[in-house]
Amino acid sequence: MKLKVLAISLGLSAISSGALAFDAKLTDAFWDGSTVPAAEQCQKFGGTSPATPALTLSKLPKGTDVIVMEYSDRDSQNMNNGGHGQMSYTLASSVSEVEIPSVLGHTYALPAPFKMIAEHRGPGWDKAGAYMPPCSGGKDHAYYVTIKAMGDNKVLEQTVLELGKY
Repeated sequence: MKLKVLAISLGLSAISSGALAFDAKLTDAFWDGSTVPAAEQCQKFGGTSPATPALTLSKLPKGTDVIVMEYSDRDSQNMNNGGHGQMSYTLASSVSEVEIPSVLGHTYALPAPFKMIAEHRGPGWDKAGAYMPPCSGGKDHAYYVTIKAMGDNKVLEQTVLELGKY
């Protein structure tokens, strides 16, 4: 009986947390989530002024005071799990929706309220900096960003947003 109650309780908990998940979408029309735009690839492969995509987040959990973004290449062991850079965006107050602007790649100079958590892991491959734009040279790698809604230094909720293939 205890196991049945526990299973039902866990099932309801999973449904509840899923219903409260926040939404994330790419704001710039040229980022379609399918193909990385040519201008947004790293400079090594012809990107002109590559930057992170602008994001719109909604239905953020109450108490969110920081958004963490971890940029990754699913097809590269070294560049997966935040290997393209990790940064935070501090909110002035707890809000349920926020638009996060893009920031240039290949630099450590992030505008406030952005802060670098970890620089990208490929400074020998391309220019060093807080964020390295997609840089596989057209080998059809899948790029994504893990977005975490933080409150009091704890992850409240997170989601993954596909950036596209390059």
